[in-house]
Amino acid sequence: MDARSPDLSSDAAGWRADAPTTKSLAEVNGTVAIPAAAAWWRRLLAFVGPGYLVSVGYMDPGNWATDLAGGSKFGYTLLSVILLSNLMAILLQSLAARLGIVTDRDLAQACRATYSPAVNFLLWLACEAAIIACDLAEVIGTAIALKLLFGIPLIGGALLAALDAFLLLLLMNRGFRFLEAFVMALLAVIAVCFAVQIVAAAPPVADVLHGFVPKTEIFTNSEMLYIAIGIIGATVMPHNLYLHSSIVQTRAYERNDTGRREAIKWATTDSTIALMLALFINAAILVVAAATFHKSGHSDVAEIGQAFELLSPLLGLGIASTLFAVALLASGLNSTVTATLAGQIVMEGFLDLRLPSWARRLLTRGIAIIPVIIVTAIYGERGTADLLVFSQVVLSMQLPFAVIPLVRFVSDRRKMGKFAIPMSVAAVAWIVAGVIVVLNVKLLVDTLFG
Repeated sequence: MDARSPDLSSDAAGWRADAPTTKSLAEVNGTVAIPAAAAWWRRLLAFVGPGYLVSVGYMDPGNWATDLAGGSKFGYTLLSVILLSNLMAILLQSLAARLGIVTDRDLAQACRATYSPAVNFLLWLACEAAIIACDLAEVIGTAIALKLLFGIPLIGGALLAALDAFLLLLLMNRGFRFLEAFVMALLAVIAVCFAVQIVAAAPPVADVLHGFVPKTEIFTNSEMLYIAIGIIGATVMPHNLYLHSSIVQTRAYERNDTGRREAIKWATTDSTIALMLALFINAAILVVAAATFHKSGHSDVAEIGQAFELLSPLLGLGIASTLFAVALLASGLNSTVTATLAGQIVMEGFLDLRLPSWARRLLTRGIAIIPVIIVTAIYGERGTADLLVFSQVVLSMQLPFAVIPLVRFVSDRRKMGKFAIPMSVAAVAWIVAGVIVVLNVKLLVDTLFG
């Protein structure tokens, strides 16, 4: 047996004896070469990519509404919450990468190899609901961006969003590195758009830095706490944990202890740097909202369309609103690619079921587009805004079902061997998981019954 094909079926390793051993994303697994005996920076560059695909989920259209609401209503205060949620994300994504590298399984496959068929089926249903909700947010975000930029009605924009069903097919056919380059290029567009807006807004640096310091007011003010919970709920995305645990395996590192140790180091570095970019984007959205809307007394701006209309007049920069919409479109396109990939990973991992990529893509897009069209036709733009919020609630409901198994697996020495996380890291991970579960349950209860 060679180093690239470890024995993953043994029950002694902590997995069910009848667990499938199919490689995650088999068509691209181990296809990205790692230069041997090269300088450290060249080896790091070989691992750069998966972290940026993951970071897309932390700045998708579902995050924009909570960041806009937080900045317009409370100024810079909730920047500390964005920082906290980003630190949580960095920890959880590093654990997801570790699981994939050490076990040669993604999170969905690890669940299938651990739990009973009935439990796995329920976990799959919950995860599918979350991915459909995520796709829903991306359809809405893309449709809104198309309307803002080109005046296309929301229904037409939603239908046009279905055309990107073939985007992932095209990118994957060109190679996984081509897919990563496409995503990173769009991330650069988003970053540049918001950098220009921040320069135009010219927020007081001292106030921005002070906003990153946690304040007790966040917990004593119920309205502020609600938005803070929404920011955390919209930031930490469950599908990213499945995605990251799979795509780190696209690297052709040596499947032995030395190769895995190095892969964990570089993959963690990659995701940490990429998530710092996500921190900048989310913070930038809130800072721009605080410096323009909150400062001018427009404290009720929570919808993307409102922000678009007010940005240019308040900033005195004609291109500001256009840059905002371009960034939204780039975010929607990027999120589409990564959510689709996550959907494939989840279906193959939980069910060991493989559909043609085009069939999977059209199925998920169809499910997401239908409610957007119905709600838009009946309730108009306001309805799509409410639907966007609802999609984040569904995501929040699924999050514990991804976080808890992940922390459990990477803490288990039977599954991870010498790569199991230390007790101190496990304690922090369980605290983070507990905080996420409690906050998301509260968000769900407040949204449904508050």
